[in-house]
Parts: sequence; C-alpha cells; structure tokens
Amino acid sequence: MSSKSQLPYGERAKNHPNPLARKLFEIAETKKTNVTVSADVTTSKELLELADRLGPYIAVIKTHIDILSDLTPATTQELQALAEKHNFLIFEDRKFIDIGNTVQKQYHGGALHISEWAHIINCSILPGEGIVEALSKTAKAADFPYGSERGLLILAEMTSKGSLATGEYTRASVEYARKYKDFVLGFVSTRSLGEFDAEKEEGDFIVFTTGVNLSSKGDKLGQQYQTPQSAVGRGADFIIAGRGIYAVENPVEAAKQYQKEGWEAYLARTGQLSH
Repeated sequence: MSSKSQLPYGERAKNHPNPLARKLFEIAETKKTNVTVSADVTTSKELLELADRLGPYIAVIKTHIDILSDLTPATTQELQALAEKHNFLIFEDRKFIDIGNTVQKQYHGGALHISEWAHIINCSILPGEGIVEALSKTAKAADFPYGSERGLLILAEMTSKGSLATGEYTRASVEYARKYKDFVLGFVSTRSLGEFDAEKEEGDFIVFTTGVNLSSKGDKLGQQYQTPQSAVGRGADFIIAGRGIYAVENPVEAAKQYQKEGWEAYLARTGQLSH
C-alpha cells in the first residue's frame, strides 16, 4: 500500500500539488466522511432530492448525467448550488474512451457541458496516453475558466466480474497518472496501486473504490461488492456506494451508516482510532 495512504487527509492536503485534491481532503476532514454516493437515478427530481438530503453526509456525489430522462441546464445549475450548500464535489462518471480530439469536445462542449459543472471526471486509457493528454490540455488551456477546480480519475480497475482492466493496463494507468499528475487526481480501482509504481517515484494519488455495499455481495449482472472496511483496508481513500444507499427505504440513515463505517475504517488505517 502507498505510504501516503497511511497519513491523515489533513496531512496529505498540506503538501498536495493538486488544488482539487487539497479541496477534497479538506472536505473529508471537515465533514468526517469519505463517502461518495453513486446517484444512478433517472430523473432530475430524484437526483436533486438525493443531493440535498444526503449532501451533509457525503464528500462527493457521482452522477451519470446522460441517464436522466429530463436533463436541462437547470438540473446541473441546481446541482452546483447544492454542492456549494453542503460542501461536496461533483464527479461525472462519463468514462471517456475515445481519441483526444473527440473527448475534448465531449468534455468541454456538446450537449452535456460537463466541464462547466463537474469537478471530477474519469476516463479509460484503452485509447492510449492521448486521452489523458487531451483532457489535461483542455483543463490547462488559457481560456479554460475552471482550471484548478477540475481533475481526472483514471479507471484503472473495475469491480465487475471478469474485468479486463488488469495487469499492463493497470500499470499504464499509473504511468500516465504520474506523467499528468497536475490534472490526474488518482484512480478508480479496487485497492492501492503502489505495486505498479516501478520507479518508486511515488505520487499521492487518491483511490476511489466502487462497489461498496454493506448488505450484498453482488448482483445478477456481475457486480462484486466490498464492505467499507475491506475497501479502505485495501487502500481506498473514498468509497463509492450506490444502491446500498439510494435504493433502500431510508437513504439518509444508510448514508450515515456508510459515513460512520467508512470514517472508522479510515481512522483505523491511519492509526487515529481511539480505543
């Protein structure tokens, strides 16, 4: 596991070269939460209600904005306002995977205007280094107005059964992250990826782990789950929970439970848990 992951978020924030990473760590420390809720709902009303109700207990909300059946500019404007109100970041789980010229247009323009409202985006590196370079260049352009408030996660591993995001693919993910570390926040992965840092020029990359669920081990479509304790124990800095929160009878109580267990796992990992 990365030695940086043994440090408290506040310590990591102090020296982190990426301003969005610093902001994320500061949110986590202030609110005592490392929970990202995956709001995979299909109407703007559901999304905004979840954001407002769960906002106090989460560090990040993860969206799939293109599954909303009634998306309008007002949806993302209201989501931004709720992010300010409750102090959380917005992560659009767009999983960019195309040539550089295309992803630049998908990110900064098009129908979704993702760069205007999403603090965090992610991509697969199947197209090669060019996709990371292109997204980084967009965010670093002189006329890009959101610069230091935007960052990228590389999809280095997936939790679905039989995922091909392994081995050399994961190793290349770490290599590209190091090369573009002023824009790349870290990874979506199932664990810390320190073992792939062949040159040991360790950066402080943030690990988001999906598929965290307290009550289920999987679904019929190949999803495999971890608990907050197992995910954080394997290196997750932020746990991503979806159906285990938004699809239960009381999402607020569920979010509080994930917040409690995720935070205790973080305190245990960093040696801060009092007995």
